[in-house]
Amino acid sequence: MTRALFTHLAKDLRIEWRTLDAFISMLFFSGLVVVLFSIAFDPRGEFSRQIAGGVLSVATMFASVSALNQAWSREIRHQVMDAQRMVPSPASDLYLAKTIVNFLFVTIVQIILAPFFFIFYNLHIAGQAWLLLLVLPLGTWALVANGVFFAALALGSRNRELVLSIILFPIFIPALLAMVQSVTAILTGESDPSLWIKMLLGYDIVFTTASLLLFDVIFHAE
Repeated sequence: MTRALFTHLAKDLRIEWRTLDAFISMLFFSGLVVVLFSIAFDPRGEFSRQIAGGVLSVATMFASVSALNQAWSREIRHQVMDAQRMVPSPASDLYLAKTIVNFLFVTIVQIILAPFFFIFYNLHIAGQAWLLLLVLPLGTWALVANGVFFAALALGSRNRELVLSIILFPIFIPALLAMVQSVTAILTGESDPSLWIKMLLGYDIVFTTASLLLFDVIFHAE
């Protein structure tokens, strides 16, 4: 961890801890998804385990997207972005710091919602429960890593929230599919989720590497 990366990370954590704006919006939207789906469908028996993977993934997606634009909106106030461009450190440090911060807060939201999720959907894990500790971070990182990158890319647009959704959701579809299938396989215990987990891991490696390599161009082009 470089000094610049630690500085960006500490700054974003401190700002978010003081305001809790992004965290509250993440918690609200993800909680709303969980409650609405539990009302729309009968959350009992085998059916609840079949849809739970999709509901959890969609809740994570809403939680992440609602905070991604806020992560960069703070930087464009008072010409903070211009000042950061003059800092003699790689722009990838800023990207990685924002990715880690968003990942941490989305993970906290998932931990808070987990008991309610299992209660509302009356879930009993039939597969290997410990695999959820692998699948959820991988899926969350896939969404956040892409989201931070494309949120920065959409900064120059007037409708950056809409632009972010249009760009991010199609690219996230492979990771979303892998996350839904692996979570469903773990909850039902009917299939082996290892292939989907490997797909998530490969997705994370490819897109995180590409974002780190290209972010410097995006950052200085704004």
